[in-house]
Amino acid sequence: MSRAVNKLTDTAVKNATTEGKAQRKLADGGGLTLVIKPGSKVWWFRYRYGGKEKTLSLGTYPATSLKEARAGRDEAKRVLAEGIDPVNHRHTMKAERVDAASNTFRAVATEWLENVHKKTVGETTYPKNKRRLEMYAFPKLGRRPIGEIQPPEVLAVLREIENRGHVDNAHRLKTLIGQVFRYGVSTGRNQRDVTADLRGILPAPDVKHHAALVKPEEIAKLLKVITTYWGHPTVCAALKLAPYLFLRPGNLRRMRWEEIDWDGESWTTETTKNGEPLIVPLSRQALDILRELEQLNGRDEWVFPSGHGKGRPMSENAITGALNRLGMQGIMTGHGFRAMAKTVLSEQLNFRTEIIEMQMAHRVRDVHGRAYNRTTWLPERKAMMQQWADYLDNLRDGNNVVAGNFGKASQAD
Repeated sequence: MSRAVNKLTDTAVKNATTEGKAQRKLADGGGLTLVIKPGSKVWWFRYRYGGKEKTLSLGTYPATSLKEARAGRDEAKRVLAEGIDPVNHRHTMKAERVDAASNTFRAVATEWLENVHKKTVGETTYPKNKRRLEMYAFPKLGRRPIGEIQPPEVLAVLREIENRGHVDNAHRLKTLIGQVFRYGVSTGRNQRDVTADLRGILPAPDVKHHAALVKPEEIAKLLKVITTYWGHPTVCAALKLAPYLFLRPGNLRRMRWEEIDWDGESWTTETTKNGEPLIVPLSRQALDILRELEQLNGRDEWVFPSGHGKGRPMSENAITGALNRLGMQGIMTGHGFRAMAKTVLSEQLNFRTEIIEMQMAHRVRDVHGRAYNRTTWLPERKAMMQQWADYLDNLRDGNNVVAGNFGKASQAD
């Protein structure tokens, strides 16, 4: 005759006490027991496995109700009937849940953001890209195991952005998602980057070019206009230095005094957009501007500190804003100095493309596909930077400038 099960009631469980004993047990049957101690009530499932008596805890009351404890007992008995120890089964399931939680798209993306992306991009790029993933990718893909996500799921996320008219943002998000998948491959969480199957699916982005001047007569007028700037001395110095160095405005504004090697006449930038530092040879003209500015900002961490709060560099839009106030809106931007230098150094001064690209902090590779390090062609780059500065001075001070208004701004990346 089988033993009775489900002998307890909700009321009996609720009102059960130790009755003055150190411990009291109430059996529900089928191996389920409520163990009562002063201040606690715990559900136990007692069973035999491999000839030994064992105990599996099913939770505390009232967090685990009588109904839930019985369900736990029945599940444990089902596992036991399959020849599996319920305790070992619980440990296995817990490990699988932990492993699954660490393999979701959100978990892998967060790990990539902190361990890789944050260390290889500028201080303004990281929060923008993190926000993109949080706003668009995580709601749909975040809880999915990254190894189970299929191309149509990613495409659905991208289409939603595209349908809002933000095609460029969709492309940027696709790139980020692809980087997360490739990181997942490298850490063994998924087999491949599924965004590779989406190549060519999205419409081409509407590329916005930075306004720039590339004709010598236009550049001459620009440089003359820059000398008339009446704004803050820090912004004035940055505006004068920008044509000489032609780096990204984000890199220029984050220049620190400690990064300048006065004896070596160079400045070593922090991590650039491509994730690598760069040595920037400083021309005689650039050094003169910096020495003059040192008298004003030399005690600050930043060469170009913000005027709106200590501990921060000046705004990323400070140089373009100054150009706009000089009447250059739509004609020249802070980023446009890069297009200007790239065009003139190649077409007018005949410098080799790889030297120019290296100095612009673009990743340049050898015939084997390996990126050159930051010291490559340093003597040639030093000579180029001085010749470029002399060229700009000659344009600014020359008498062969064509009169009249600026021509239509050239479009260049």
